[in-house]
Amino acid sequence: MQTDITYSSFVAVGDSFTEGMSDELPDGTYRGWADLLAGRLAARAPGFRYANLAVRGKLIGQIVEEQTGPAAAMGADLITLVGGLNDVLRPKCDVGRVCGLLEEAVERLAPTCKQLVLMRSPGRRGPVLERFQPRMERLFSVIDELGARHDATVVDLFSSEVVGDPRMWAEDRLHLNTEGHRRVAEAVWQALGHEPEDDWNAPLPPAVPVGWLTRRTADARFARRHLGPWIGRRLTGRSSGDGRAPKRAELLPYED
Repeated sequence: MQTDITYSSFVAVGDSFTEGMSDELPDGTYRGWADLLAGRLAARAPGFRYANLAVRGKLIGQIVEEQTGPAAAMGADLITLVGGLNDVLRPKCDVGRVCGLLEEAVERLAPTCKQLVLMRSPGRRGPVLERFQPRMERLFSVIDELGARHDATVVDLFSSEVVGDPRMWAEDRLHLNTEGHRRVAEAVWQALGHEPEDDWNAPLPPAVPVGWLTRRTADARFARRHLGPWIGRRLTGRSSGDGRAPKRAELLPYED
């Protein structure tokens, strides 16, 4: 259903997915679906304001503690909240605690905005996803319940075959690439009731078979550049977001 609702402000809350990794710009910074969505909303609302509090590596407890209070205080028309996936992808996870913290975040944010958006996060198809899928589905069921209870919009990205296609993901196999983020922005845009610009869920052309040597070379590069450092951070209790400030910490007029 299309709508004439115009949002004058938008606050994005979450982790690396919402920060925009790995939609990299020429200057080395990340854009991502939330920035893309903000740009489209700003084109419809003079004086539009935008904040993005998301920081890579954040667990749901950190999102609740560090981001929900400031986001609630901003009084934005629109808030997006995506979190918990970093928790459920860890070897050990109390899924019940994660769901409880997500509920706390929703209950804090929902009364402060005109529209809250939640997501069933996308997952890269493969053996890693299969291993953690039961946890993810439990988390998503709670997201559906919270969405219904608080009249929040829930965008189902996990069910999308195309967003789960490995070709939509960056070399690190953890974050969407530029086209993946573009499709997510379009999905949220449509979920908010706006006129579609294209079919965000349109399938990709058939994949071209890749030879054994090319696959093994890519696997080795992935292990060296991404998997090894990730394991190192887990073993030492560090996070990629340690000491990192949000890229848009204040609700200010949107600038591209």
